[in-house]
Amino acid sequence: MNLSRRLSYRRGKEDTVADRSAGDGRKAGTVTGAESTAEIGRRVLKLRTERGFTQRMLAEPAYTAAYVSTLEAGKVRPSEAALRHLAERLGVSYEELTTGRSPHDATRLRAALTDARRALATGSAEDAAGLFAEVRDEAERLGFAEERASALLGLGDCALETGDLTVARDHFEAVERLLSGEPLPRRVPAIRGRAVAHLLAGELRYSCYLLESAIDELNASGLHDPYALLLLYTAAIAPYMDMGAHARAVRAAELALALAPSVDDPGLIARMHRGVARTLIAEGRTAEADASLAKAQELYEQLRIHTDLAHCHWMRGYVHAQDGNLERAERELRTARDMLASKRAALFTVQVEVELADVLRRRGRTAEAEALLLPLLAHSPAAGTAPAPGGTDTAAAPGGTNTTHAPGGTDTTPAPSGTNTTHAPSGTNTTPAPGGTDTAAYEAGLTADRGAVHAGGAHRLLGLIADERGDAEAAEEHYCAALSLLERTGAAGDLADLCRLLGDLLRREGRLEAAMDAYRTGLGHRAAPGTTTLGPAPAEPPM
Repeated sequence: MNLSRRLSYRRGKEDTVADRSAGDGRKAGTVTGAESTAEIGRRVLKLRTERGFTQRMLAEPAYTAAYVSTLEAGKVRPSEAALRHLAERLGVSYEELTTGRSPHDATRLRAALTDARRALATGSAEDAAGLFAEVRDEAERLGFAEERASALLGLGDCALETGDLTVARDHFEAVERLLSGEPLPRRVPAIRGRAVAHLLAGELRYSCYLLESAIDELNASGLHDPYALLLLYTAAIAPYMDMGAHARAVRAAELALALAPSVDDPGLIARMHRGVARTLIAEGRTAEADASLAKAQELYEQLRIHTDLAHCHWMRGYVHAQDGNLERAERELRTARDMLASKRAALFTVQVEVELADVLRRRGRTAEAEALLLPLLAHSPAAGTAPAPGGTDTAAAPGGTNTTHAPGGTDTTPAPSGTNTTHAPSGTNTTPAPGGTDTAAYEAGLTADRGAVHAGGAHRLLGLIADERGDAEAAEEHYCAALSLLERTGAAGDLADLCRLLGDLLRREGRLEAAMDAYRTGLGHRAAPGTTTLGPAPAEPPM
């Protein structure tokens, strides 16, 4: 045997010996597990056959044909050196040979994710969901965890938009499980998505719990990631406002504004401006709120994110209603409704319909308002108690003031007398739209688990309409239905205002004892706003 042949033979034997002992983990870079060994053997055989190589051609000069034969049969565990030699001879990367994944696969999947995101921004959520599902399945087949997580996150966002809240939570939880070994900032988008789903279902306190727990963990561990924190603080504004925890909402908005210069994601910055506008509206600073919304709208127009752009029109309609400019408010709300209906964003569309109905009522067009509201409750399990789209406050404020929610959450602070009494767009509504809009919106119907706050708002408006035409019995039924829906949400301000409306009605009917009970209940809710039931505020990052 000549020298080169002896060296090749020895190299093959050494690899075989090393491979047999590789299972103890002492030899870095070796492939472990019988299944992996067999898979690599099959992969080598396939690639060698496709290229027309003999085993000798593939093996030389470093290995023997017998070694390649044994490897292809799955009877030897190849070392990293052997795999790199074979990969070079076969014209593939080391990763492709060991995992079966081409480096081009990741690029292809990321491009597909970009297409899916674009479809969600500019088209329908259903179409985008189909694209995300394809990426998820392909990423799972190829073993790309990061791309699979991104696809699942996209599917969760699609489900939020269509109002499939349980499906959305399932997708976001799957992302958290998939990334369980990753640093917390990687999991924050999924946590935020799950919190939004709970918010829309009327579970305000649990939504706050999820967001605050993540904020505390980030700050306690020293992971002061600006993007993750901005995402969490912006998402927390809506449930804080709905619970009447205005001081905490304002502080979250201040921290979000402080973090914004450290983040270069225009979409997130636009969302932050929308959230900040809600706190400004609650403080009566409508001009500043409108300016903040204008910034968000400009960014969304540049990014062509249609759903969020519609939310800006929605919120601006709310601002105009607060200022008493009902004509402009109606125009903005109709624009928002049409944009959302064209995207088949059923639940978002319904929330706008509740806002629009309030504006129409205030303009003296009560028949039109009632015609919009009644279909929203038609699919409720219990007639007269169906919830309206979630995530916003629709209870009446004292003295005819406004307690409706501002977009992207909900404002429960009373507005000046005679102003709008419905919610402004709440960050993410997922309920169907009433008559005249996309009929697909009604397929799911409104339930206590899908938008309890807005359902309460619709009943409140119907109660006001009935009260105004002297139908005390119908008004009382609607007020009580609204109260039963809102009690589970923890929307303290809304509950207090509804108790006031009910108390006033009962007092006019001469039922003074019942009226006093209603007032006392309302005072109890007003005296125990969200700030007293959420526990300590989350730790703040070093700024």
